Amino acid sequence: MNEAVSHGGIVLAYIGDAVLEILIRERLVSLGMSDTGEMSRVAQSLICAPAQSARMEKLFPMLTEEEEAVYRLGRNHHTNSKPKKATAAEYHRATGMEAVFGYLHFSGETERIRELFEAAYGDIYENLLNRI
Repeated sequence: MNEAVSHGGIVLAYIGDAVLEILIRERLVSLGMSDTGEMSRVAQSLICAPAQSARMEKLFPMLTEEEEAVYRLGRNHHTNSKPKKATAAEYHRATGMEAVFGYLHFSGETERIRELFEAAYGDIYENLLNRI
């Protein structure tokens, strides 16, 4: 594992959350959305812990051993806060997912970030069509 792990699971998750947020916002704009209120609502529905937890199920088989270790580092981070609209398990899986994206960001693995993002969120357009 590289030195990105030295930041710790929660810091990796903090950065990973930002990485996912910008990728989702970019995708929504690329799909032609322009109403910022609607974009915020859609983005929130995609990055909430239950949604990230579900999408992590798609990603887990794709992770390398190193990425799995980072996932566990983020997932197993102890916190005293309770998630508002998620189970503890969903919250921890989402935190693990964010840690992987943060780790890849610090490691400069832009292509891998895009690959995992596409695997997890490539269906955004179809999901938007189903909302109409």
